[in-house]
Amino acid sequence: MKVGILALQGAVELHADLLRDLGAEPVEVRTPDQLDGVDALVLPGGESTTMSRLLLLNHLFDPIAARLAAGMPAFGTCAGMILLATKVLDGRPDQRSFGVVDVEVRRNAFGRQVDSFTTDLHVTGVERPDDPVPAVFIRAPFVERAGAGVDVLATVDGHPVCARQGRVLVTAFHPELSADRRLHAYFLTLVGIE
Repeated sequence: MKVGILALQGAVELHADLLRDLGAEPVEVRTPDQLDGVDALVLPGGESTTMSRLLLLNHLFDPIAARLAAGMPAFGTCAGMILLATKVLDGRPDQRSFGVVDVEVRRNAFGRQVDSFTTDLHVTGVERPDDPVPAVFIRAPFVERAGAGVDVLATVDGHPVCARQGRVLVTAFHPELSADRRLHAYFLTLVGIE
């Protein structure tokens, strides 16, 4: 299975290493042609307004939007969560998102860079009871509203930080920054669902 990784910003290689360890073939996506052969797409962290602009400059926004609308599975982490949301709070007026997960996301909701933190999360469907999922939050967003079709999988202080709608998974944190592969493995099970 070929899993594309949007390679405009973020920890692309770390995502690629985890996917490769799990038996997937990672493909860096910087152009529309590179998107054509992938079965799913990971949208990594970065700066969401910059990523939105780079998607347009690289002529990737519309092809990705079309693939997502056709049901392509996706996994968005941090800025990737913002890009997949239906509504972005505190974004720039020209910032675009794909609108495939029915959530309203607040950018930098947990604070600035100095407010970054790590915690252990109980993620529904992913964690083992005695082994929570490590989560790294860096200028992280959180979900302010989740629609009826969204399954909230984890929260921090009552705010959703991991959610799924259909075959789209989003996290406010960076699972690629730990050695834990469970969220990537969970995503690959979503890719395999027909």
